[in-house]
Amino acid sequence: MTPRPTTPAGEPATDPALLRTLASAGLPATGRFVRTAGWVSTAWVGDAFVVRLNADARFRDAYRHEARVVDLLAGSEVPHARRLAHGDGPDGPWYVSGRLPGRTLYDAWPTADRRTRRSIIESLGAALRALHRVPVPVGLMPPWLTGALAGGPWPAFHPPVVGATLQQVEAARRRPGHDPRLLADVDAWVRERLDLFAADRPVLVHGDLHGSNLIVDRGRVTGIIDFAEAVAQPADVELDTLLRWCARAREFPPTPDDRGLDETTLAEVPGWLHGAYPELFEREHLRERLNFYDMYGELTLSAHHPWPDARDAAQARVARLLSGHNHLDGLVW
Repeated sequence: MTPRPTTPAGEPATDPALLRTLASAGLPATGRFVRTAGWVSTAWVGDAFVVRLNADARFRDAYRHEARVVDLLAGSEVPHARRLAHGDGPDGPWYVSGRLPGRTLYDAWPTADRRTRRSIIESLGAALRALHRVPVPVGLMPPWLTGALAGGPWPAFHPPVVGATLQQVEAARRRPGHDPRLLADVDAWVRERLDLFAADRPVLVHGDLHGSNLIVDRGRVTGIIDFAEAVAQPADVELDTLLRWCARAREFPPTPDDRGLDETTLAEVPGWLHGAYPELFEREHLRERLNFYDMYGELTLSAHHPWPDARDAAQARVARLLSGHNHLDGLVW
């Protein structure tokens, strides 16, 4: 849901939706703003703050959840944008935050040299260590995910929720055209691995961490943004998302009309992150745990995605995962 700049220069605050949102927030309609676009939101980047407007009813409570999470970060060492205000206006839910120095990693990465890239990832490791030390309420979960697990629609398919994995096996079984034998094998596979998570202590996990949700400046991360999918889950759930981004970066564009980064430029990221945050990689049976998170994601796609082709592709990836192979095969850390 992260926006990015689509115009090169700021304009005065004349957009009617921006003016109405500023009025709802009690902010002056002064200064210049760059209008930006994202997957489900529109934003205006000003000199001192960023105004976001969410028009997608499926994520209507996203900003309320994000505000709750950002408030948890107060006083921590996690680099993030300060929340100024949030609420509902005539154009939908809105959120105003302070502006961070820099630009998204997605935008900065292609022209950064190797030394700068390594510095960025090392600072990311420090930021994630701080994030995972923030006290988190038990069961923290975005409202859309709570609704989906209760039988509602699935507008997104990550982050993984370990305790709901068998539920996704059953959901896949209710799909017409499912492979009963495959899902029987998946059921056994999942049950054999649940004990890997029995002693876990949930931490605050961003849940959607990739190049578009990191602001960087002068070789360091100045902010982690868009906490709308933050959850209380094991810390290596974060690693699952990051490694998937490294392996399949083209699938993580900032908007539907863009293309993600070239995966070959991210080949060294896992190793750099390992060096900066080794504890994240030191879980016993890490590969099996990461495979488990991947299985959750593919099961939710095969059970809930509205497009038959996407469900079929996910089912094929489930079968490949059962054989011990997935996107992790080509990564080095």
